[in-house]
Amino acid sequence: MSDRAVLHVKGRVLVGPDDVRDELWVVGGRISYERPTGARDIRTVGGWALPGLVDAHCHVGLDAHGPVPDDVSEKQALTDREAGTLLIRDAGSPSDTRWIDDRADLPKIIRAGRHIARTRRYIRNYAHEIEPDDLVAYVAQEARRGDGWVKLVGDWIDRETGDLSACWPREAAAAAIAEAHRLGARVTAHCFAEDSLRDLVEAGIDCVEHATGLTEETIPLFASRGVAIVPTLVNIATFPQLAAGGETKFPRWSAHMRALHERRYDTVRAAYDAGVPVYVGTDAGGSLAHGLVAGEVAELVTAGIPPVEALSATAWGARRWLGRPGLDEGAPADLVVYEGDPRADVRVLAAPRRVVLNGRVVG
Repeated sequence: MSDRAVLHVKGRVLVGPDDVRDELWVVGGRISYERPTGARDIRTVGGWALPGLVDAHCHVGLDAHGPVPDDVSEKQALTDREAGTLLIRDAGSPSDTRWIDDRADLPKIIRAGRHIARTRRYIRNYAHEIEPDDLVAYVAQEARRGDGWVKLVGDWIDRETGDLSACWPREAAAAAIAEAHRLGARVTAHCFAEDSLRDLVEAGIDCVEHATGLTEETIPLFASRGVAIVPTLVNIATFPQLAAGGETKFPRWSAHMRALHERRYDTVRAAYDAGVPVYVGTDAGGSLAHGLVAGEVAELVTAGIPPVEALSATAWGARRWLGRPGLDEGAPADLVVYEGDPRADVRVLAAPRRVVLNGRVVG
């Protein structure tokens, strides 16, 4: 498809869950709802069109052992693209992936810089490992290096107690979050367990990843403060396997992980019912494969979130939350076309008919 070619997307264009149009045009890589005059080189794609999907918890440039070479990062990004993920919030990576911004054929990335964790309290080679006195300085550093987000590790296993526990004193977290906000960045945190959540929310955090430790006491706090969660249920599905691996050395931690897993769907549904914003994220890149966005949407539906709301959590609502356009007039043409209506059955997300990125058909 040449730079002068026009793409005609025809069928049902889901500009919003209730804003459905018959067609759109892509001219010069951007969306138009007016037929271009004098266009001769026109390519037509038919089906149900959605804004490019969002994976709001993904790690490009990272695998189970730490940073990866650029060619591996490229394969990760291409795998996400083929699944229809065209916007990624990279929730922590030690790799420099800025070169991806110069590639019009790869998904757009919003970076949170590198994870910030307590010393020896996270996966080796992933994070800046520091103590609370240095938290403000490191948050400021990553706020300047990222794209408007900073990622903390809010809890992790404490080898002395043999269970998950909070990583940061409340005062240190509050000062660091205030510094990130001063610099124009939002803050999110990895949290599996219960005991870090109240302190982080009352310290002003903007989002919590996983959030398996939410309870009837903390869910109303999240709702009243508008703190979003990204449940990563396709990752939480691995908890029983993790628990089995740690049973001998850390039996208390293993039992805790199994309990968090067993109530995962109830936790997510209770949060949604209370008005907590919920968004789609897969946690791809560590030990999890890329390209799982459709599976995560299906998991949210299994948890009891209505299909259209689960769809919004990776499409219209997710893009609005991240400050990026959808299928708006004049916006970059990043969209995915499906055989059927994803509002009726989110399983169609697993089989994109066409993927269009920056106005070009790339898949």
